[in-house]
Amino acid sequence: MFKKIVLLLLLAFSGVYLYNASWLSSQTASGKPKFIAHRGVHQTYHRNELTNQTCTAERIDTPTHSYLENTIASMQAAFEAGADIVELDVHPTTDNKLAVFHDWTLDCRTNGLGITRSHSLAKLKALDIGYGYTSDGGKTYPLRGTGIGAIPELEEVFRALPGKKFLINFKEKELRSAELLQEKLEEHPEWKKQVWGVYGASAPTWHIAGNAEEIAGFDKTQTKACLEAYMIFGWSGYVPQECRDTVIGVPSNYTWAIWGWPHKFQQRLKAYDSEIIAAGPYRSQGAGGGIDTPEQLSAVPNGFSGYIWTNKIEVLSPYIKGSD
Repeated sequence: MFKKIVLLLLLAFSGVYLYNASWLSSQTASGKPKFIAHRGVHQTYHRNELTNQTCTAERIDTPTHSYLENTIASMQAAFEAGADIVELDVHPTTDNKLAVFHDWTLDCRTNGLGITRSHSLAKLKALDIGYGYTSDGGKTYPLRGTGIGAIPELEEVFRALPGKKFLINFKEKELRSAELLQEKLEEHPEWKKQVWGVYGASAPTWHIAGNAEEIAGFDKTQTKACLEAYMIFGWSGYVPQECRDTVIGVPSNYTWAIWGWPHKFQQRLKAYDSEIIAAGPYRSQGAGGGIDTPEQLSAVPNGFSGYIWTNKIEVLSPYIKGSD
């Protein structure tokens, strides 16, 4: 009886394994990843003990280039390096514009003060967004004076980079940013094709995604719910509702828990019109990182045809172009 039980368990285990074997997926034969450049080409920083209050401009790596995040120049450089999509951040201004800038406040990166959204676009453009960057604890500020007038309005981005695709991060919880974006897209339908997706705060994200079928939407709550449910039920092939018609980011240090990663998982999600973003390791302190080194890129399975999130598109550029 014991031997029969063991045999049945082995057969069940083998069946589950083969049913979820990534190498048996039809998507293993071909496919190349697409790249999302987080903030364009920008000054990176270390993530040790990173919190929401950390001024990341005060801990940048020694600069190897002069690009500043969320500027048109940094986005252009990212596309030239091989990015398929550039991620950018938006805030509403007091004069109903959408300023492309990351931080909730101006104090860290710029020579200004206060909440970003409490200023007009003209006030924001008068600032030097390279003012606060230092890699040596404040001894030198190598990028001061290089970012005056560099904050673009979202329309400027669309006009400067026609045909390019963007992932827009809403930094506020209210609907104002989404309503302003919706107005722009209604006035200029051609720009709608440039918005690959929206994410961030839930209310504006789902407002846009719910009113434009061609624009993907996702947020942390849904992503977490999707991955947790799939880890429990995915062995059966079931795709939880939270994983459908959306975009799901998967940190590299959790792929071991994703049934059929990556090809079978991607095949299942594509059947429900969902895309996958492969990201770097998630850390308990601070947000997850990107796939930023050649070693991390080489760990992405061959044939993966989803999206890769990176903070260092310029570092990966030779490997991206070499695979074309």
